[in-house]
Amino acid sequence: MYRTTFEKVPTFKSALRRVGRGKREVHEVKALTDVSFEVDHGTSIGIIGSNGAGKSSLMRAIAGILPPSEGRIEVHGRVSTLLALGVGFNRKLSGRENVILGGLAAGMTHAELNERYDEIAEFAELGEFIDMPMRTYSSGMYSRLAFSVAVHLNPDILLIDEALSTGDAKFKQKAARKMREVADNAGTMFLVSHSMRSIKRLCSQCLWLHKGQVMMQGEPEEVIAAYSKFLEVGEDAFTLDDM
Repeated sequence: MYRTTFEKVPTFKSALRRVGRGKREVHEVKALTDVSFEVDHGTSIGIIGSNGAGKSSLMRAIAGILPPSEGRIEVHGRVSTLLALGVGFNRKLSGRENVILGGLAAGMTHAELNERYDEIAEFAELGEFIDMPMRTYSSGMYSRLAFSVAVHLNPDILLIDEALSTGDAKFKQKAARKMREVADNAGTMFLVSHSMRSIKRLCSQCLWLHKGQVMMQGEPEEVIAAYSKFLEVGEDAFTLDDM
């Protein structure tokens, strides 16, 4: 649950009484409600749903960024996140320095970083820019390096929120192959995407969220079919019994 405040527009009468000062009110937003599910190690699960369904909030909760208002979240293993590309990068530092800082922050040792650095740099395709300050990077270069760092940390659990929407067509294909490799290597992967094609191609399970609640969980083909029908007929006319 998010709690936020907003300025209530005063009426003319109340404005005179309060000398124009607005009244601040607290508004509660239930981003997720009674969400409960389990994901076995080695599963690649797609998270689908319309904007505002709670997908990104769910990923941040699993990553430990947002503590749940109630209930608990159990995560077993090292998590690597692509929730917002490059969060934590220092634009004043070079790409090389950010790779090192990102790896250390994720729990890697200096030995592990030395072993994987060349692979990370090669995958990002930055060339000599790897030693330049990241403030000189284009958005595409920034995203490529962020993606490369995240997928080369050998995470037990990889959380990806619309990462494939960045980069050119060639890099998108390369990124998809790498994510498939992560999933095939017995890693657990969560993929939030509006691309049903990506969900079908990369995931073995699918979870559909709507207004912060779990509507359906199962095989991607089955869940996506139900979600597609929901989008066509609307919420009022839709029931899962129709499937």
